[in-house]
Amino acid sequence: MKKALPIGVDNFEKLISERYFYVDKTMLIKELLDLKGEVNLFTRPRRFGKTLNLSMLRYFFEDTGNEAQNARNRNLFAGLNIMECSEEYRAHMSAYPVICLTLKSAKQPVFKSAYRKLKDEISGEFRRHCFLLESERVDADSKKLFQKIASGKADYDDYSGALKFLSLCLYQATGKRTVILIDEYDVPLENAYFRGFYDEMVGFLRSLFESALKTNDSLQFAVITGCLRISKESIFTGLNHLNMVSILDKKYSEHFGFTEREVVRMMEDYGVQSRFAAMREWYDGYLFGDTEVYNPWSVVLFLSDLYADIHAFPRPYWVNTSSNDIVKDLIARADRETKEQVETLIGGGTLDIPVHEEITYEDMHSNGENLWNFLYFTGYLTKEAEYFKDSAVYLRARVPNEEVKSIYRTTVRNWFREQIKKEDFRDLYRAMEEGDAGRMTEILSGQLFGTISFYDSAENFYHGFLTGILSQSENYLVKSNRESGSGRSDIMVRSPSLRGRAFVLELKVSDSIEDLEADAQKALQQIYEKKYREELQTEGYKRIDCFGAAFYRKDCEVRFGSG
Repeated sequence: MKKALPIGVDNFEKLISERYFYVDKTMLIKELLDLKGEVNLFTRPRRFGKTLNLSMLRYFFEDTGNEAQNARNRNLFAGLNIMECSEEYRAHMSAYPVICLTLKSAKQPVFKSAYRKLKDEISGEFRRHCFLLESERVDADSKKLFQKIASGKADYDDYSGALKFLSLCLYQATGKRTVILIDEYDVPLENAYFRGFYDEMVGFLRSLFESALKTNDSLQFAVITGCLRISKESIFTGLNHLNMVSILDKKYSEHFGFTEREVVRMMEDYGVQSRFAAMREWYDGYLFGDTEVYNPWSVVLFLSDLYADIHAFPRPYWVNTSSNDIVKDLIARADRETKEQVETLIGGGTLDIPVHEEITYEDMHSNGENLWNFLYFTGYLTKEAEYFKDSAVYLRARVPNEEVKSIYRTTVRNWFREQIKKEDFRDLYRAMEEGDAGRMTEILSGQLFGTISFYDSAENFYHGFLTGILSQSENYLVKSNRESGSGRSDIMVRSPSLRGRAFVLELKVSDSIEDLEADAQKALQQIYEKKYREELQTEGYKRIDCFGAAFYRKDCEVRFGSG
Protein backbone atom coordinates (compact mmCIF):
# COMPACT_ATOMS: atom_id res chain seq x y z
CA MET A 1 0.00 0.00 0.00
CA LYS A 2 1.40 3.38 -1.03
CA LYS A 3 2.05 6.01 1.63
CA ALA A 4 -0.38 8.91 1.60
CA LEU A 5 0.89 12.12 0.04
CA PRO A 6 1.25 14.94 2.60
CA ILE A 7 -1.12 17.49 1.04
CA GLY A 8 -1.26 20.38 3.50
CA VAL A 9 0.52 18.43 6.25
CA ASP A 10 3.23 20.66 7.72
CA ASN A 11 3.54 19.12 11.18
CA PHE A 12 6.59 16.84 11.21
CA GLU A 13 5.36 14.58 14.01
CA LYS A 14 2.03 13.93 12.25
CA LEU A 15 3.74 13.37 8.91
CA ILE A 16 6.12 10.73 10.28
CA SER A 17 3.89 9.01 12.84
CA GLU A 18 0.95 8.72 10.44
CA ARG A 19 3.29 7.43 7.72
CA TYR A 20 2.90 10.06 5.05
CA PHE A 21 5.42 10.13 2.23
CA TYR A 22 8.40 12.26 3.37
CA VAL A 23 11.16 13.75 1.26
CA ASP A 24 14.04 13.70 3.72
CA LYS A 25 15.28 17.22 4.50
CA THR A 26 16.90 16.43 7.84
CA MET A 27 20.39 17.34 6.60
CA LEU A 28 19.30 20.93 7.16
CA ILE A 29 20.03 20.14 10.83
CA LYS A 30 23.62 19.15 10.07
CA GLU A 31 24.25 22.26 8.00
CA LEU A 32 22.81 24.50 10.72
CA LEU A 33 25.08 22.93 13.33
CA ASP A 34 28.11 23.04 11.03
CA LEU A 35 27.74 26.70 10.06
CA LYS A 36 26.87 27.83 13.61
CA GLY A 37 24.81 30.88 12.65
CA GLU A 38 23.29 32.46 15.76
CA VAL A 39 20.32 34.12 14.02
CA ASN A 40 19.50 32.60 10.63
CA LEU A 41 16.94 34.11 8.25
CA PHE A 42 15.88 31.81 5.40
CA THR A 43 13.93 33.44 2.58
CA ARG A 44 12.07 31.19 0.17
CA PRO A 45 8.83 31.55 -1.82
CA ARG A 46 5.56 30.53 -0.23
CA ARG A 47 4.78 26.82 -0.07
CA PHE A 48 8.39 25.69 -0.41
CA GLY A 49 8.51 23.65 2.79
CA LYS A 50 9.52 26.31 5.31
CA THR A 51 6.85 25.45 7.89
CA LEU A 52 7.52 21.71 7.72
CA ASN A 53 11.27 22.30 8.09
CA LEU A 54 10.77 24.45 11.18
CA SER A 55 8.49 21.80 12.64
CA MET A 56 11.20 19.22 11.95
CA LEU A 57 13.77 21.41 13.75
CA ARG A 58 11.47 21.75 16.74
CA TYR A 59 11.01 17.97 17.14
CA PHE A 60 14.75 17.39 16.77
CA PHE A 61 16.06 20.04 19.16
CA GLU A 62 13.32 20.40 21.78
CA ASP A 63 13.74 19.17 25.32
CA THR A 64 10.10 18.92 26.38
CA GLY A 65 10.97 18.28 30.03
CA ASN A 66 9.40 14.82 29.72
CA GLU A 67 11.81 12.02 28.93
CA ALA A 68 9.13 9.73 27.50
CA GLN A 69 8.05 12.49 25.10
CA ASN A 70 11.67 13.23 24.22
CA ALA A 71 12.15 9.56 23.36
CA ARG A 72 9.07 9.61 21.12
CA ASN A 73 10.40 12.71 19.37
CA ARG A 74 13.81 11.13 18.83
CA ASN A 75 12.15 8.03 17.39
CA LEU A 76 10.57 10.19 14.67
CA PHE A 77 14.01 10.48 13.09
CA ALA A 78 14.71 6.75 12.90
CA GLY A 79 15.98 5.84 9.43
CA LEU A 80 16.35 9.47 8.30
CA ASN A 81 19.58 10.95 6.96
CA ILE A 82 20.55 12.91 10.07
CA MET A 83 20.78 9.66 12.05
CA GLU A 84 23.54 8.49 9.71
CA CYS A 85 25.69 11.40 10.91
CA SER A 86 28.07 11.16 13.85
CA GLU A 87 27.15 11.30 17.52
CA GLU A 88 28.34 14.93 17.47
CA TYR A 89 25.07 15.84 15.74
CA ARG A 90 22.77 13.39 17.51
CA ALA A 91 23.91 14.84 20.83
CA HIS A 92 21.82 17.92 20.05
CA MET A 93 18.58 15.94 20.00
CA SER A 94 16.16 16.94 22.79
CA ALA A 95 18.85 19.27 24.12
CA TYR A 96 17.20 22.72 24.23
CA PRO A 97 14.00 24.48 25.18
CA VAL A 98 12.29 25.64 21.97
CA ILE A 99 10.03 28.60 21.27
CA CYS A 100 8.12 28.08 18.03
CA LEU A 101 5.98 30.86 16.63
CA THR A 102 4.15 31.18 13.31
CA LEU A 103 3.02 34.56 12.02
CA LYS A 104 1.29 33.30 8.87
CA SER A 105 -2.23 33.89 10.22
CA ALA A 106 -1.82 37.65 10.76
CA LYS A 107 -3.72 38.66 7.61
CA GLN A 108 -6.49 40.80 9.10
CA PRO A 109 -7.79 44.02 7.49
CA VAL A 110 -6.87 46.40 10.34
CA PHE A 111 -3.92 46.59 12.74
CA LYS A 112 -6.06 45.98 15.82
CA SER A 113 -7.25 42.63 14.48
CA ALA A 114 -3.81 41.60 13.17
CA TYR A 115 -2.21 42.53 16.51
CA ARG A 116 -4.84 40.44 18.32
CA LYS A 117 -3.98 37.47 16.13
CA LEU A 118 -0.27 37.87 16.95
CA LYS A 119 -1.14 38.15 20.65
CA ASP A 120 -3.09 34.89 20.38
CA GLU A 121 -0.11 33.14 18.78
CA ILE A 122 2.25 34.40 21.49
CA SER A 123 -0.18 33.52 24.28
CA GLY A 124 -0.57 30.02 22.87
CA GLU A 125 3.19 29.47 22.94
CA PHE A 126 3.28 30.60 26.57
CA ARG A 127 0.52 28.11 27.43
CA ARG A 128 2.57 25.38 25.71
CA HIS A 129 5.27 26.11 28.30
CA CYS A 130 2.93 26.32 31.30
CA PHE A 131 5.18 23.88 33.20
CA LEU A 132 7.28 26.97 34.01
CA LEU A 133 4.61 28.02 36.53
CA GLU A 134 5.56 24.94 38.58
CA SER A 135 9.28 25.69 38.53
CA GLU A 136 10.84 26.88 41.77
CA ARG A 137 13.59 28.59 39.76
CA VAL A 138 11.17 31.08 38.16
CA ASP A 139 10.42 33.99 40.54
CA ALA A 140 6.91 35.03 41.56
CA ASP A 141 6.87 38.28 39.56
CA SER A 142 7.86 36.46 36.41
CA LYS A 143 5.12 33.88 36.97
CA LYS A 144 2.58 36.66 37.39
CA LEU A 145 3.60 38.29 34.08
CA PHE A 146 3.75 34.87 32.44
CA GLN A 147 0.12 34.21 33.41
CA LYS A 148 -1.00 37.61 32.08
CA ILE A 149 0.65 36.99 28.70
CA ALA A 150 -0.67 33.42 28.53
CA SER A 151 -4.22 34.62 29.24
CA GLY A 152 -4.09 37.32 26.56
CA LYS A 153 -4.52 40.14 29.08
CA ALA A 154 -1.03 41.68 29.07
CA ASP A 155 -0.09 45.10 27.67
CA TYR A 156 1.45 45.98 24.28
CA ASP A 157 4.94 46.35 25.77
CA ASP A 158 4.65 42.94 27.42
CA TYR A 159 3.79 41.25 24.11
CA SER A 160 6.44 43.13 22.14
CA GLY A 161 9.05 41.78 24.57
CA ALA A 162 7.41 38.40 25.12
CA LEU A 163 9.89 36.17 23.25
CA LYS A 164 12.86 37.44 25.22
CA PHE A 165 10.91 37.11 28.46
CA LEU A 166 9.86 33.52 27.69
CA SER A 167 13.42 32.52 26.77
CA LEU A 168 14.65 34.04 30.04
CA CYS A 169 12.07 32.04 32.01
CA LEU A 170 13.08 28.86 30.20
CA TYR A 171 16.75 29.52 30.96
CA GLN A 172 15.98 30.11 34.64
CA ALA A 173 13.99 26.88 34.87
CA THR A 174 16.25 24.58 32.83
CA GLY A 175 19.69 26.18 32.77
CA LYS A 176 19.64 25.76 28.98
CA ARG A 177 19.63 28.42 26.32
CA THR A 178 16.63 28.53 24.01
CA VAL A 179 16.19 27.80 20.31
CA ILE A 180 13.75 30.30 18.77
CA LEU A 181 11.89 29.33 15.57
CA ILE A 182 9.78 31.98 13.79
CA ASP A 183 7.81 30.99 10.70
CA GLU A 184 6.67 33.38 7.91
CA TYR A 185 7.82 36.50 9.72
CA ASP A 186 6.96 38.76 6.77
CA VAL A 187 3.32 37.70 6.24
CA PRO A 188 2.07 40.37 8.68
CA LEU A 189 4.26 42.94 6.90
CA GLU A 190 2.97 42.09 3.42
CA ASN A 191 -0.61 42.15 4.65
CA ALA A 192 -0.09 45.44 6.50
CA TYR A 193 1.46 47.05 3.44
CA PHE A 194 -1.49 46.23 1.20
CA ARG A 195 -4.01 47.05 3.97
CA GLY A 196 -2.50 50.40 4.91
CA PHE A 197 -1.05 49.93 8.44
CA TYR A 198 2.53 49.03 7.59
CA ASP A 199 4.24 51.41 10.05
CA GLU A 200 2.28 50.07 13.04
CA MET A 201 3.12 46.47 12.17
CA VAL A 202 6.80 47.28 11.61
CA GLY A 203 6.93 48.94 15.04
CA PHE A 204 5.54 45.89 16.83
CA LEU A 205 7.61 43.29 15.01
CA ARG A 206 10.80 45.33 15.37
CA SER A 207 10.35 45.35 19.15
CA LEU A 208 9.44 41.66 19.24
CA PHE A 209 12.49 40.58 17.22
CA GLU A 210 15.03 43.05 18.62
CA SER A 211 14.41 42.08 22.21
CA ALA A 212 14.53 38.35 21.47
CA LEU A 213 17.43 38.28 19.02
CA LYS A 214 19.71 41.26 19.63
CA THR A 215 20.80 41.24 23.27
CA ASN A 216 19.42 37.98 24.59
CA ASP A 217 21.89 35.96 26.66
CA SER A 218 19.28 33.19 26.91
CA LEU A 219 19.38 32.50 23.15
CA GLN A 220 21.15 29.42 21.76
CA PHE A 221 20.27 30.15 18.13
CA ALA A 222 17.29 31.24 16.06
CA VAL A 223 15.87 30.24 12.69
CA ILE A 224 13.46 32.61 10.97
CA THR A 225 11.70 31.98 7.68
CA GLY A 226 9.95 34.29 5.27
CA CYS A 227 9.50 35.20 1.67
CA LEU A 228 11.49 38.44 1.55
CA ARG A 229 14.78 39.60 2.96
CA ILE A 230 13.48 42.75 4.64
CA SER A 231 16.17 45.33 5.39
CA LYS A 232 17.84 45.38 8.78
CA GLU A 233 16.82 48.99 9.20
CA SER A 234 13.16 48.01 8.87
CA ILE A 235 12.90 45.06 11.27
CA PHE A 236 16.27 43.68 12.37
CA THR A 237 17.87 46.91 13.53
CA GLY A 238 21.38 46.38 14.85
CA LEU A 239 21.41 42.59 14.38
CA ASN A 240 24.97 42.42 13.09
CA HIS A 241 25.03 38.65 13.71
CA LEU A 242 22.04 38.03 11.42
CA ASN A 243 22.87 35.34 8.85
CA MET A 244 20.63 35.98 5.85
CA VAL A 245 20.21 33.03 3.48
CA SER A 246 18.30 33.91 0.32
CA ILE A 247 17.62 31.96 -2.86
CA LEU A 248 20.84 33.43 -4.25
CA ASP A 249 22.99 31.63 -1.68
CA LYS A 250 24.62 28.31 -2.41
CA LYS A 251 24.39 27.34 1.28
CA TYR A 252 21.30 25.35 2.30
CA SER A 253 20.18 25.27 -1.34
CA GLU A 254 18.74 21.71 -1.34
CA HIS A 255 16.68 21.91 1.85
CA PHE A 256 13.67 23.89 0.62
CA GLY A 257 11.80 22.58 -2.41
CA PHE A 258 12.43 19.30 -4.24
CA THR A 259 15.45 18.50 -6.36
CA GLU A 260 14.96 16.72 -9.67
CA ARG A 261 16.39 13.53 -8.22
CA GLU A 262 13.78 13.64 -5.44
CA VAL A 263 10.94 14.31 -7.90
CA VAL A 264 11.99 11.43 -10.17
CA ARG A 265 12.14 9.07 -7.20
CA MET A 266 8.66 10.13 -6.03
CA MET A 267 7.19 9.62 -9.49
CA GLU A 268 8.81 6.19 -9.77
CA ASP A 269 7.47 5.20 -6.34
CA TYR A 270 3.94 6.07 -7.43
CA GLY A 271 4.32 4.61 -10.92
CA VAL A 272 3.69 7.85 -12.81
CA GLN A 273 7.16 8.53 -14.23
CA SER A 274 5.75 8.55 -17.77
CA ARG A 275 4.40 12.06 -17.04
CA PHE A 276 7.76 13.50 -16.00
CA ALA A 277 7.91 15.89 -18.98
CA ALA A 278 4.69 17.62 -17.88
CA MET A 279 5.90 17.74 -14.26
CA ARG A 280 9.12 19.40 -15.33
CA GLU A 281 7.53 21.90 -17.73
CA TRP A 282 4.99 23.08 -15.17
CA TYR A 283 6.71 22.95 -11.76
CA ASP A 284 10.50 22.99 -12.29
CA GLY A 285 12.56 26.01 -13.23
CA TYR A 286 13.71 27.48 -9.92
CA LEU A 287 17.40 27.92 -9.20
CA PHE A 288 18.36 28.25 -5.52
CA GLY A 289 22.06 28.98 -5.47
CA ASP A 290 23.23 26.51 -8.12
CA THR A 291 20.59 23.89 -7.29
CA GLU A 292 17.66 23.20 -9.63
CA VAL A 293 14.48 23.12 -7.56
CA TYR A 294 10.83 22.16 -8.14
CA ASN A 295 7.84 23.73 -6.39
CA PRO A 296 7.09 21.06 -3.72
CA TRP A 297 3.46 22.03 -3.13
CA SER A 298 2.55 21.72 -6.79
CA VAL A 299 4.62 18.55 -7.28
CA VAL A 300 2.72 16.76 -4.48
CA LEU A 301 -0.68 17.88 -5.78
CA PHE A 302 0.08 16.90 -9.39
CA LEU A 303 1.49 13.60 -8.18
CA SER A 304 -1.76 12.97 -6.29
CA ASP A 305 -3.83 13.74 -9.39
CA LEU A 306 -1.62 11.52 -11.56
CA TYR A 307 -1.88 8.62 -9.11
CA ALA A 308 -5.67 8.84 -9.44
CA ASP A 309 -5.54 9.38 -13.22
CA ILE A 310 -2.31 9.00 -15.18
CA HIS A 311 -3.77 11.29 -17.88
CA ALA A 312 -4.56 14.16 -15.48
CA PHE A 313 -3.77 17.64 -16.76
CA PRO A 314 -1.27 19.86 -14.90
CA ARG A 315 -2.87 22.82 -13.15
CA PRO A 316 -1.67 26.02 -11.46
CA TYR A 317 -2.02 24.71 -7.89
CA TRP A 318 0.24 27.42 -6.45
CA VAL A 319 -2.05 30.26 -7.57
CA ASN A 320 -4.72 29.14 -5.09
CA THR A 321 -2.40 29.11 -2.09
CA SER A 322 -0.16 32.16 -2.43
CA SER A 323 -1.05 35.80 -2.38
CA ASN A 324 -0.71 37.22 -5.87
CA ASP A 325 -1.09 40.83 -4.70
CA ILE A 326 2.44 41.69 -5.84
CA VAL A 327 1.71 40.57 -9.41
CA LYS A 328 -1.68 42.33 -9.35
CA ASP A 329 0.02 45.50 -8.16
CA LEU A 330 2.67 45.21 -10.87
CA ILE A 331 0.06 44.91 -13.62
CA ALA A 332 -2.22 47.62 -12.23
CA ARG A 333 0.60 50.19 -11.97
CA ALA A 334 2.50 49.20 -15.10
CA ASP A 335 3.67 52.00 -17.37
CA ARG A 336 4.50 51.47 -21.04
CA GLU A 337 8.01 50.18 -20.31
CA THR A 338 6.82 47.77 -17.61
CA LYS A 339 4.09 46.41 -19.87
CA GLU A 340 6.68 45.66 -22.54
CA GLN A 341 8.86 43.90 -19.94
CA VAL A 342 5.90 41.77 -18.78
CA GLU A 343 5.17 40.86 -22.41
CA THR A 344 8.80 39.81 -22.86
CA LEU A 345 8.71 37.60 -19.76
CA ILE A 346 5.39 35.93 -20.61
CA GLY A 347 6.77 35.29 -24.08
CA GLY A 348 9.69 33.33 -22.60
CA GLY A 349 12.25 36.16 -22.69
CA THR A 350 14.57 37.41 -19.96
CA LEU A 351 15.05 40.62 -18.02
CA ASP A 352 18.37 41.84 -16.56
CA ILE A 353 17.98 43.37 -13.09
CA PRO A 354 20.47 44.52 -10.44
CA VAL A 355 19.99 42.64 -7.16
CA HIS A 356 18.61 44.55 -4.16
CA GLU A 357 18.34 42.01 -1.36
CA GLU A 358 17.58 44.34 1.53
CA ILE A 359 14.37 46.16 0.70
CA THR A 360 11.12 47.09 2.42
CA TYR A 361 7.56 46.92 1.19
CA GLU A 362 7.59 50.70 1.13
CA ASP A 363 10.45 50.51 -1.41
CA MET A 364 8.40 48.35 -3.78
CA HIS A 365 7.36 51.12 -6.12
CA SER A 366 10.24 53.53 -5.63
CA ASN A 367 11.75 52.14 -8.83
CA GLY A 368 11.21 49.27 -11.24
CA GLU A 369 14.30 47.43 -10.05
CA ASN A 370 12.81 46.93 -6.58
CA LEU A 371 9.56 45.54 -7.95
CA TRP A 372 11.37 43.00 -10.13
CA ASN A 373 13.42 42.01 -7.07
CA PHE A 374 10.22 41.44 -5.12
CA LEU A 375 8.94 39.18 -7.89
CA TYR A 376 12.23 37.28 -7.96
CA PHE A 377 12.46 36.63 -4.22
CA THR A 378 8.79 35.64 -3.99
CA GLY A 379 9.05 33.00 -6.74
CA TYR A 380 7.41 34.77 -9.67
CA LEU A 381 10.76 35.02 -11.46
CA THR A 382 13.81 32.81 -11.36
CA LYS A 383 17.49 33.17 -12.13
CA GLU A 384 18.77 32.06 -15.50
CA ALA A 385 22.21 33.57 -15.00
CA GLU A 386 24.09 35.80 -12.57
CA TYR A 387 26.92 38.22 -13.34
CA PHE A 388 28.91 41.09 -11.84
CA LYS A 389 28.90 44.51 -13.48
CA ASP A 390 29.69 48.05 -12.31
CA SER A 391 30.24 46.90 -8.70
CA ALA A 392 26.82 45.25 -8.56
CA VAL A 393 25.38 41.74 -8.92
CA TYR A 394 22.92 41.36 -11.81
CA LEU A 395 20.41 38.62 -12.55
CA ARG A 396 19.15 37.49 -15.89
CA ALA A 397 15.62 36.63 -14.78
CA ARG A 398 12.78 34.75 -16.45
CA VAL A 399 9.41 33.23 -15.56
CA PRO A 400 10.23 29.82 -13.95
CA ASN A 401 7.64 27.55 -15.55
CA GLU A 402 4.19 27.15 -17.09
CA GLU A 403 2.47 27.29 -13.70
CA VAL A 404 3.81 30.76 -12.91
CA LYS A 405 3.30 31.92 -16.49
CA SER A 406 -0.38 31.03 -16.10
CA ILE A 407 -0.52 33.28 -13.01
CA TYR A 408 0.75 36.23 -15.04
CA ARG A 409 -1.70 35.49 -17.85
CA THR A 410 -4.67 35.13 -15.51
CA THR A 411 -3.75 38.33 -13.68
CA VAL A 412 -3.41 40.22 -16.97
CA ARG A 413 -6.76 38.86 -18.21
CA ASN A 414 -8.50 39.92 -14.99
CA TRP A 415 -6.90 43.36 -15.19
CA PHE A 416 -7.96 43.69 -18.83
CA ARG A 417 -11.56 42.76 -17.96
CA GLU A 418 -11.62 45.44 -15.30
CA GLN A 419 -10.10 47.99 -17.67
CA ILE A 420 -12.58 47.42 -20.48
CA LYS A 421 -15.50 47.73 -18.05
CA LYS A 422 -14.42 51.35 -17.61
CA GLU A 423 -14.32 52.00 -21.35
CA ASP A 424 -17.16 53.16 -23.61
CA PHE A 425 -17.12 51.11 -26.82
CA ARG A 426 -20.17 52.69 -28.48
CA ASP A 427 -17.84 54.10 -31.13
CA LEU A 428 -16.67 50.60 -32.00
CA TYR A 429 -20.21 49.29 -32.42
CA ARG A 430 -21.17 52.37 -34.41
CA ALA A 431 -18.23 51.64 -36.71
CA MET A 432 -19.36 48.02 -37.07
CA GLU A 433 -22.92 49.06 -37.87
CA GLU A 434 -21.65 51.55 -40.46
CA GLY A 435 -19.17 49.09 -41.97
CA ASP A 436 -16.34 51.48 -41.12
CA ALA A 437 -13.37 49.09 -41.06
CA GLY A 438 -10.87 51.96 -40.84
CA ARG A 439 -12.43 53.30 -37.63
CA MET A 440 -12.54 49.78 -36.16
CA THR A 441 -8.83 49.39 -36.96
CA GLU A 442 -8.13 52.67 -35.17
CA ILE A 443 -10.09 51.78 -32.02
CA LEU A 444 -8.71 48.24 -31.70
CA SER A 445 -5.11 49.38 -32.31
CA GLY A 446 -5.52 51.97 -29.55
CA GLN A 447 -6.73 49.31 -27.13
CA LEU A 448 -3.88 46.96 -28.07
CA PHE A 449 -1.36 49.69 -27.40
CA GLY A 450 -2.59 50.04 -23.81
CA THR A 451 -2.79 46.36 -22.88
CA ILE A 452 -0.32 43.54 -22.24
CA SER A 453 -0.14 40.97 -25.00
CA PHE A 454 0.73 37.26 -24.99
CA TYR A 455 2.76 36.85 -28.15
CA ASP A 456 3.59 33.25 -27.26
CA SER A 457 -0.10 32.30 -27.48
CA ALA A 458 -1.14 34.97 -29.93
CA GLU A 459 -4.25 33.41 -31.46
CA ASN A 460 -5.92 32.79 -28.10
CA PHE A 461 -4.83 36.20 -26.83
CA TYR A 462 -6.27 38.18 -29.73
CA HIS A 463 -9.46 36.13 -29.70
CA GLY A 464 -9.94 36.82 -25.98
CA PHE A 465 -9.03 40.46 -26.49
CA LEU A 466 -11.65 41.00 -29.19
CA THR A 467 -14.33 38.90 -27.47
CA GLY A 468 -13.82 40.82 -24.22
CA ILE A 469 -14.27 44.19 -25.89
CA LEU A 470 -17.30 43.16 -27.95
CA SER A 471 -18.99 41.66 -24.89
CA GLN A 472 -19.36 45.11 -23.31
CA SER A 473 -22.40 46.01 -25.40
CA GLU A 474 -25.85 45.80 -23.79
CA ASN A 475 -27.49 45.67 -27.24
CA TYR A 476 -25.76 42.63 -28.72
CA LEU A 477 -25.04 39.02 -27.78
CA VAL A 478 -21.52 37.68 -28.43
CA LYS A 479 -20.83 34.02 -29.19
CA SER A 480 -17.28 32.73 -29.23
CA ASN A 481 -16.90 29.62 -31.37
CA ARG A 482 -13.20 29.06 -30.77
CA GLU A 483 -13.75 27.42 -27.37
CA SER A 484 -16.29 24.96 -28.79
CA GLY A 485 -13.81 23.66 -31.36
CA SER A 486 -16.47 23.87 -34.05
CA GLY A 487 -15.65 24.54 -37.70
CA ARG A 488 -17.30 27.92 -37.47
CA SER A 489 -16.21 31.53 -37.52
CA ASP A 490 -14.26 32.84 -34.55
CA ILE A 491 -16.89 35.28 -33.24
CA MET A 492 -20.57 35.92 -33.93
CA VAL A 493 -22.29 39.09 -32.72
CA ARG A 494 -26.06 39.39 -32.99
CA SER A 495 -29.01 41.41 -31.77
CA PRO A 496 -31.47 39.52 -29.50
CA SER A 497 -34.14 40.42 -32.07
CA LEU A 498 -34.08 38.63 -35.42
CA ARG A 499 -35.00 41.98 -36.98
CA GLY A 500 -31.75 43.45 -35.70
CA ARG A 501 -28.20 43.26 -36.96
CA ALA A 502 -25.74 40.37 -36.92
CA PHE A 503 -21.99 40.25 -37.56
CA VAL A 504 -19.46 37.51 -38.28
CA LEU A 505 -15.79 38.09 -37.40
CA GLU A 506 -12.84 35.93 -38.41
CA LEU A 507 -9.32 36.49 -37.00
CA LYS A 508 -5.83 35.85 -38.36
CA VAL A 509 -2.43 36.34 -36.72
CA SER A 510 0.16 37.69 -39.15
CA ASP A 511 3.83 36.74 -39.29
CA SER A 512 4.86 40.34 -39.98
CA ILE A 513 3.33 43.80 -40.16
CA GLU A 514 3.61 43.68 -43.95
CA ASP A 515 1.15 40.76 -44.03
CA LEU A 516 -1.64 42.50 -42.11
CA GLU A 517 -3.71 43.77 -45.04
CA ALA A 518 -3.49 40.51 -47.01
CA ASP A 519 -4.32 38.41 -43.93
CA ALA A 520 -7.33 40.57 -43.04
CA GLN A 521 -8.62 40.04 -46.58
CA LYS A 522 -8.00 36.28 -46.28
CA ALA A 523 -9.96 36.19 -43.01
CA LEU A 524 -12.86 37.99 -44.69
CA GLN A 525 -12.74 35.65 -47.68
CA GLN A 526 -12.78 32.61 -45.39
CA ILE A 527 -16.16 33.69 -43.98
CA TYR A 528 -17.69 33.51 -47.44
CA GLU A 529 -15.84 30.41 -48.64
CA LYS A 530 -16.76 28.36 -45.55
CA LYS A 531 -20.29 29.79 -45.38
CA TYR A 532 -19.96 30.95 -41.77
CA ARG A 533 -23.10 33.12 -42.15
CA GLU A 534 -25.41 30.15 -42.67
CA GLU A 535 -26.00 29.56 -38.95
CA LEU A 536 -27.28 33.13 -38.52
CA GLN A 537 -29.29 32.95 -41.73
CA THR A 538 -30.96 29.74 -40.54
CA GLU A 539 -31.90 31.48 -37.29
CA GLY A 540 -33.66 34.15 -39.34
CA TYR A 541 -31.29 37.14 -39.42
CA LYS A 542 -31.66 39.15 -42.63
CA ARG A 543 -28.67 41.51 -42.52
CA ILE A 544 -25.36 39.87 -41.64
CA ASP A 545 -22.17 41.87 -42.09
CA CYS A 546 -18.71 40.31 -42.08
CA PHE A 547 -15.32 41.48 -40.86
CA GLY A 548 -11.89 39.96 -41.32
CA ALA A 549 -9.30 41.09 -38.78
CA ALA A 550 -5.56 40.45 -38.76
CA PHE A 551 -3.19 41.13 -35.85
CA TYR A 552 0.55 41.53 -35.50
CA ARG A 553 1.79 42.54 -32.03
CA LYS A 554 0.25 45.96 -31.31
CA ASP A 555 -1.12 46.51 -34.83
CA CYS A 556 -4.27 45.30 -36.50
CA GLU A 557 -6.11 45.63 -39.79
CA VAL A 558 -9.86 45.16 -40.36
CA ARG A 559 -11.65 44.46 -43.65
CA PHE A 560 -15.42 44.78 -44.17
CA GLY A 561 -17.82 42.73 -46.26
CA SER A 562 -21.57 43.37 -46.54
CA GLY A 563 -24.07 40.54 -46.16
